[in-house]
Amino acid sequence: MKVLVIQPKIGMGDMVIYLPYIHAISKKYQTPVSILVKQNSRAHQLLAEDKHIDEIITLDRSKNNTGSHDGMSGFFKLSNELKSKNFDKVFIFNSSLRYFLISKIAGIKNISQYPLFRKKDNIVTSAKIFTEYEIDTVVSTQPYLNIAEEKIKKTELNFSKDFKHICLGISASGPTKRWNIKNYIKVCERINEQIPSKFYIAAGINDKDLVNEILNSSIGKNCTSFENLKISETLPIIKNCNLYLGNDTGWLHIAAALKIKCLALFMDSPVQAYGKYSNFINVIVPEGETEETTTHDTLGSEKISFEKVLNSSIELLKKNQS
Repeated sequence: MKVLVIQPKIGMGDMVIYLPYIHAISKKYQTPVSILVKQNSRAHQLLAEDKHIDEIITLDRSKNNTGSHDGMSGFFKLSNELKSKNFDKVFIFNSSLRYFLISKIAGIKNISQYPLFRKKDNIVTSAKIFTEYEIDTVVSTQPYLNIAEEKIKKTELNFSKDFKHICLGISASGPTKRWNIKNYIKVCERINEQIPSKFYIAAGINDKDLVNEILNSSIGKNCTSFENLKISETLPIIKNCNLYLGNDTGWLHIAAALKIKCLALFMDSPVQAYGKYSNFINVIVPEGETEETTTHDTLGSEKISFEKVLNSSIELLKKNQS
């Protein structure tokens, strides 16, 4: 049986969050599955070594409707592309009528999909309920990213045992989701005073100014930047870290999927959706807020307690020592 999974959300974080359900579907049908995902999901790099994935098909849609799969012509182009692959079954993690009709025209006889026109809700809860109902199997919400063991061990050789190693997630999908870079520099300085540490700056080329600010600071000599690395090249580095400290960003979810202890700063995104699905994620929310009230439009970046971030980081690093 040829199985397709359609996951049209953007970003690395969402891609990682959907992995438990994609893996569960693959195990249920005892075959690797194909996935239809957007380019910026970075699936080609994240899942290059995933035995549950057969083929990664790129969904080319954009906000300004200029993608090859946008509009009516794109509708039929995607339908024809899927039809040529002769899928028997499709799981659609989306409530849009568009993907249902595309699958129908593609000749996929067995279609499972979220209820049409459903309003936005908890991304994890929706995926879990949908998958468990469709395959009649309980599914853990904990994602896992596969990396070859030899890559992990080779990278470990470059990690000094004299230091703790911290993945620093300074990137974010928007400025309201980002803790001030000066706070990160200061907290790294304070951590290093108590526990000698090396820091790995998880950020891309769009964060170059922030990366440079860290590299030019007093802690810069202890830092390595990911800005010029492929995502696949960062995975064994993150896997060898003792802690992820950073914003709610794709790097957080990658670290959690690599079973790294995470300290995630939530200031303008829903904790209940993005911070509670993994036991590896520890959450800090703005002062005066709770995990239930911290969501979109909380705008709490100035209310994240510096002392709480510092003390929680030290505590998690010491737990890793024991």
